[in-house]
Amino acid sequence: MLTDLFATDLQLGAAQALITVVLALGVILYARRQNIHMAQETGFALLRGIVQVLAMGSVLFLLLDQPLWAAVPVLLAMQLAGSSIAARRSKAIARVWWVCFRGIGIGSGLLIVTMTILGVIDWEMGAVIPVGSMIIANAMNTVALSLDRFQSEIESHVGEIDAALALGADPRTAVRPHVQAATEAGLIPQLNSLRSLGIVWIPGLMTGMILAGTDPIYAALYQFVVLAMLFSGSGLSTLISMFLVRTHVFSPAMQLILRPGAEVEDAAQAAT
Repeated sequence: MLTDLFATDLQLGAAQALITVVLALGVILYARRQNIHMAQETGFALLRGIVQVLAMGSVLFLLLDQPLWAAVPVLLAMQLAGSSIAARRSKAIARVWWVCFRGIGIGSGLLIVTMTILGVIDWEMGAVIPVGSMIIANAMNTVALSLDRFQSEIESHVGEIDAALALGADPRTAVRPHVQAATEAGLIPQLNSLRSLGIVWIPGLMTGMILAGTDPIYAALYQFVVLAMLFSGSGLSTLISMFLVRTHVFSPAMQLILRPGAEVEDAAQAAT
């Protein structure tokens, strides 16, 4: 229907974007009727999303003919932004941004470099940046979920952790069950994506490759490769972040500083 109304791809894309925004606004209004207030945050996210994706499309167009090393500052900028977003919901944890930056950077960076060297990701700008951005974005989401769950776990089990410390347990042992629970919770979306691949959903990459004339079996295999990379990058980033964050919820005197209602400034001071 829309293809008959608009003559150019740009006009068609703008119309499609407008329709999806209207649909999202409908969801916001329905949520408001249920006393769930997320209009401001969602509206800001929609605006940021459209501006950022258009800007990135322009950057990719300009970078397609550049040498491969030019992808490094672009991916680094994505990592910086992803670290800020991942840390936003766990502000009570001291130096949480630094935890996210190292976790996402090491986990996704190692995977991108390794897969590019091995040839799993093509040695060209049109492959490294899009695939790299997917790896970083999924690592960001998984780390954010894990840290949010970790903070909730610690704040809900303060008494148990204090008791373990009082009985002589070291801090890492005291929080080990909560680290495990947070890690597993963060990886649930990635595991569900792998489990449901080809049954519940057919990803867009595979569909696009088939429509472009690629062999369907190869398209299916490459889609699996991409999802497996996303899981590996997310898993490694989360494991690193969880390893690092354990030392940020205790003071040098091995006292738990992450407690319900604690301010991040107080936690940072206690941690030093």
